[in-house]
Amino acid sequence: MAFRCQRDSYAREFTTTVVSCRPAELQTEGSNGKKVLSGFHVVLEDTLLFPEGGGQPDDRGTINDISVLRVTRRGEQADHFTQTPLDPGSQVLVRVDWERRFDHMQQHSGQHLITAVADHLFKLKTTSWELGRFRSAIELDTPSMTAEQVAAIEQSVNEKIRDRLPVNVQELSLDDPEVEQVRGRGLPDDHAGPIRVVSIKGVDSNMCCGTHVSNLSDLQVIKILCTEKGKKNKTNLIFLAGNRVLKWMERSHGTEKALTALLKCGAEDHVEAVKKLQNSTKILTLSWPASEGGARKEGDSEFMNIIANEIGSEETLLFLTVGDEKGAGLFLLAGPPASVETLGPRVAEVLEGKGAGKKGRFQGKATKMSRRTEVQALLQDYISTQSAKE
Repeated sequence: MAFRCQRDSYAREFTTTVVSCRPAELQTEGSNGKKVLSGFHVVLEDTLLFPEGGGQPDDRGTINDISVLRVTRRGEQADHFTQTPLDPGSQVLVRVDWERRFDHMQQHSGQHLITAVADHLFKLKTTSWELGRFRSAIELDTPSMTAEQVAAIEQSVNEKIRDRLPVNVQELSLDDPEVEQVRGRGLPDDHAGPIRVVSIKGVDSNMCCGTHVSNLSDLQVIKILCTEKGKKNKTNLIFLAGNRVLKWMERSHGTEKALTALLKCGAEDHVEAVKKLQNSTKILTLSWPASEGGARKEGDSEFMNIIANEIGSEETLLFLTVGDEKGAGLFLLAGPPASVETLGPRVAEVLEGKGAGKKGRFQGKATKMSRRTEVQALLQDYISTQSAKE
């Protein structure tokens, strides 16, 4: 059975009936560790909220203004986890979190398009994919890719977006001859009924349970950020689609403005200015006030990592902080892995915070940002000791 969310991915609300409601628990993981919530699994006659599957996370939304915290598929039904019970047989209004839904539609349809083009242009097969919170990854069955291949794929997918190609969904029976022409990586063990096929006109047909745009023009644009080494001779292609590209540009522009202010030069001179800094100092310390919304805002941590990536820390110890200089905040220590492994826990201790790290990065939360000068002294003492040993 196809859910309402699969039959009409653009529907934002509808009315249905509660079939059952039973006690349940939900394990969550946040900044304070794992937590188990008590609540209920609500089953509806039909649902507008997509249960996770096919590499796509589940939807969020409400049932009669009661928040749905998780949606999972159970056979032909979907379990909606709520912390308030609902009466079986009652009529309810279901609303979807549209911003999250449309984002998932853009990323998932974008993945189908990239997968088809990579296969068509270079015979690169997709073995899996992940729709991440900030970026998505397609695992390709190749040990490496050239910059020219990446550029050709990006150019082709964006041409198809500008061509406004329609995206259609149809259901086929298992014995339909068309099934043999459809791309896919197999069906779930508990699959029953017809096969759902998502087709991009003239480009691709693929078995899929997810929610998709109805026309490639709704993707707006696709940006391939980079490739990364995957597991077992695979390559991960990292991409953004639609609104995520706009948000990425906004963050990148913010980083550029911050570096311009810090380095006292135009964007075109950032690289040269950083090289001069790296040649003239072994320690680089930078700090910013917290962004609107508080020092623990996720964007601040991401911002520090972007700055660290831009500056580079192979030879230099980089100490970055974001937050109220008299209160709490976030910190990042980057540099040679051995130095960071030694200094990271000590920095956290000085700032009366906690953190974790790997591969030359240690970041965490601090409660005493006023002790940053003590951290600088600690780092300088370490550098002096290392230099004396040399």
